[in-house]
Amino acid sequence: MEADEIHPQAKRVLKRQQYFPLPHSERGLRFFRLYTRGIARIWNRNPPSVGKIVDRTIPDSDEPLEAKLYLPEGSGPFPTVVFFHGGGFVFGDLTTYDVLCRQLTRASGCAVLSVAYRLAPEHPFPAAVEDAYTAVKWAASNPSAIGSTGDLAVAGDSAGGNLAAVTSLMAAEQNGPEITHQALLYPAIGSEAGQPSVENHTGIVLDESDLEWFRDCYFDSKIHQRNPYADPINACDLSGVAPATVITAGFDPLRDGGKAYAERLVDDEVSVRHINYENMIHGFIMHRDIDRAREAIAAVGRDLADALLSS
Repeated sequence: MEADEIHPQAKRVLKRQQYFPLPHSERGLRFFRLYTRGIARIWNRNPPSVGKIVDRTIPDSDEPLEAKLYLPEGSGPFPTVVFFHGGGFVFGDLTTYDVLCRQLTRASGCAVLSVAYRLAPEHPFPAAVEDAYTAVKWAASNPSAIGSTGDLAVAGDSAGGNLAAVTSLMAAEQNGPEITHQALLYPAIGSEAGQPSVENHTGIVLDESDLEWFRDCYFDSKIHQRNPYADPINACDLSGVAPATVITAGFDPLRDGGKAYAERLVDDEVSVRHINYENMIHGFIMHRDIDRAREAIAAVGRDLADALLSS
């Protein structure tokens, strides 16, 4: 499941990241969020063009959710991909994922609605799940507000991949909305101590203390951790969820969890394409200087186009 060694381009990313370890305190987290936004401004220079970008708000029971709509070139309406960013449920935002959403828009020919959900530890589980499902229901109910055909998919990376999978499960169990496809990019699903990827690759991007800190922030009680809406691999039946594309990386502690979820979907007769990038690391799709990131984005874009534009 992993290559003999990490690709040189990914090694260069690791070398940069070693100087900016994740904080394990709420005060440190506030500074880290500011830091990632600052870095994003550098990442976002000369971004790939799309047809149009529109700032949106999504009504919610507490306060509106911020969102950004990316529209392809040409005249709509377009199928819509609701996207959830990564960041361990504790950081990440619309700005840090601007380039990836642009890339997915271009690769798929679909509109991408990027949603800013509430973050832990200020808002522990199930706040992010509630926001994600609210956003998907709103997108399905208001196609004219987002230039949509009404055809809908979900996507996300890492923690956002978890939310995309959870919303697919909720839609299947709660009578909609209809989701045509789910794209899960190295999702935070099914990861367990003792898995070879956890045993061998913690310390590459994510170490064991990072994973534990994310869990402590996201769950204010360990009793929630086996909830299927916290981790959909715990669901009794996945047969009603949308077909999936699952991306994993060989040198990612989350690799075996993503693989296990893809296998669970297959066992429940859900159509799945699982692609493992054997010489890549967690988060590689975010880096424009990694060639395999472009390959992965193109593959996901094709699957979304096949599911949504041919439906």
